[in-house]
Amino acid sequence: MYKLIASDLDGTLLDHAHQVNDITAATLQALQQRGIKLVIATGRHFLDVAGIRATLGIDAHLITSNGARVHAPDDTLIHRRDLDPEIVHTLTEETFTAGTLLNFYLDEEWLIDQPSDRLLSMHKDSGFSYRIADLRRHDGHGVAKVLYVAAHQHLLGVEEKLHARFGDTVTITFSAQNCLEVMAQGVSKGSALQMILDRLGIDAAHSLAFGDGQNDIELLQAVGHPRIMGNAHPRLAEQLPQARRIGSNEESAVATHLRALFGLD
Repeated sequence: MYKLIASDLDGTLLDHAHQVNDITAATLQALQQRGIKLVIATGRHFLDVAGIRATLGIDAHLITSNGARVHAPDDTLIHRRDLDPEIVHTLTEETFTAGTLLNFYLDEEWLIDQPSDRLLSMHKDSGFSYRIADLRRHDGHGVAKVLYVAAHQHLLGVEEKLHARFGDTVTITFSAQNCLEVMAQGVSKGSALQMILDRLGIDAAHSLAFGDGQNDIELLQAVGHPRIMGNAHPRLAEQLPQARRIGSNEESAVATHLRALFGLD
């Protein structure tokens, strides 16, 4: 019945330290051996996620930067969508950036306007790191995603300002309480997953997905069998009241659920 499994990373497949555990890796490896296609769908950078995929020991399609990039298991680029450079310039205005850490995701780089040890700690498995740059001087080309990092209450104000300025001409979403992200119009994990389903010739009715954040709404809407983490953001549960709720990432709930579903020892 199930031919494809897609999963978010932080708050879903990864533990509280944003790392892979042995039972999760072993479960996904066993399912791959059974011919199940695997997809990792995340707001993280491609180079970061490629390292996590290697740690998991699986072949998987990668949806990164919330769908602005899609790569095949052999790292062939299937899809890319960048923000308009003029929009990127506007996103660096102080009205949006004040009180935040500003980040750009490009194909080969993660740029940030000031250092953050906490952000680096989230990338232990992959070893991926940023470069500090004056982002207001960037030419705006090749930017897959702009990310603001700050306290959630502050970012709610930034979100309101972004919607007022851009309306629906860009995609605005939270990937975590303290991470507000902006991508090009129409970019989402769900639209990216549909590209992969079409590429593999798999019907959505035979696909399963796991998520916990607001940026997972479209991903879970794109599959026949959505699963919401017990630690999910309230907005996600409100948008998908029919989706089945499982345990938390702290309980390795994705692995536990899959092992029961597929009868793994």
